[in-house]
Amino acid sequence: MLLSPWACQPQETRGRRYFEAAAPTRTEHQRDRDRIVHSSAFRRLVYKTQVFVNHEGDLFRTRLTHSLEVAQLGRSIARPLALNEDLVEAICLAHDLGHTPFGHAGQDELNACMQGLGGFEHNLQSLRVVDALEERYPQYDGINLTFETREGILKHCSRANALKLEAQEPGGVAARFLSGQQTSLEGQLANLADAIAYNAHDVDDGVRSGLISVEQLQAVPLFAHFHAQALMEYPQLAQPEADRRLLYETIRRMLSAQVYDVIGTTRQRIEQAGVQSADEVRACGQRLVSFSPDMQAQSQALKHFLFHQLYRHVQVMQTMDAARQVVRELFDAYLQQPSMMKPRYALRAQQAGSAAAQARVVADFVAGMTDRYAAKEHERITGQRLLA
Repeated sequence: MLLSPWACQPQETRGRRYFEAAAPTRTEHQRDRDRIVHSSAFRRLVYKTQVFVNHEGDLFRTRLTHSLEVAQLGRSIARPLALNEDLVEAICLAHDLGHTPFGHAGQDELNACMQGLGGFEHNLQSLRVVDALEERYPQYDGINLTFETREGILKHCSRANALKLEAQEPGGVAARFLSGQQTSLEGQLANLADAIAYNAHDVDDGVRSGLISVEQLQAVPLFAHFHAQALMEYPQLAQPEADRRLLYETIRRMLSAQVYDVIGTTRQRIEQAGVQSADEVRACGQRLVSFSPDMQAQSQALKHFLFHQLYRHVQVMQTMDAARQVVRELFDAYLQQPSMMKPRYALRAQQAGSAAAQARVVADFVAGMTDRYAAKEHERITGQRLLA
């Protein structure tokens, strides 16, 4: 496929941190995607939660299914914009590799544990996974991805951490956080596809769980519009036995509308910015992949509803409080007795040159756990079963 001038051209990649000869049949970003799919961290995503902890049901989204949905949305938007689909897919599949067990509750608790010791950012941890923690190759740590994929994975970064990364890799993936530049269009697209996927599948999972209802969702204009539209076109969906079909049809229409809105708005913004290369995209200083103002407002309203009605639901909060306790007590136990970790982490902790370095090893170990492994380890160490 012929790419647009402002897309990241595979043949013009800024390369890998460790040189490798080109592959005979794949572009560099195809290789990145394949390496991500074959990584241990990617496989662990199947047992890492989104909103509902892994034991709460087999049909709720996990980090793995979420990543696949983000990649599908990303490619659907990338193709009509003539962007680098392989790069978009690679970033989408890798964006959550550094997420802790138990979703944002686990991340927040691990960050609290690491206060004064460097903190914890899941985006930075995703980069750390692909740069250092995966052990698959004899020549180097990590999986040696291209600059463009690593740049897209690091979608957020504090200034303090950006300065540290910049010192290690001058002009590298963290430089834009210090200079005010943007990531590539492919990186911007992966970020927005993540948000679109979140809203859509959390509506589905929230209704399936019984924690939110279709009646409550009628207060959200984006949902109410397409729910009414689906009923008008298919009145038979009003029957109680068709409630799942009606919900799916509503979500499908919501997704399509957001995808087409992003495509149209992004085309306009690219034309207005006058960019003619990926580097000009980075230097223009504004996000070009975006919703229209109206769709942005509607998307934010849905996000606000989900935050208050689902993510802060008393049942979810009770589970997340227990999850935070699991993460905190695991962190404390391993910090006090590193030998309880797997041997390679125990050795790294033993060789750490400072308290902060040792704590980072413990954070790496805890962040890499799946929900069920963390719960089992916590029960083994403390004798408490907090997440049955």
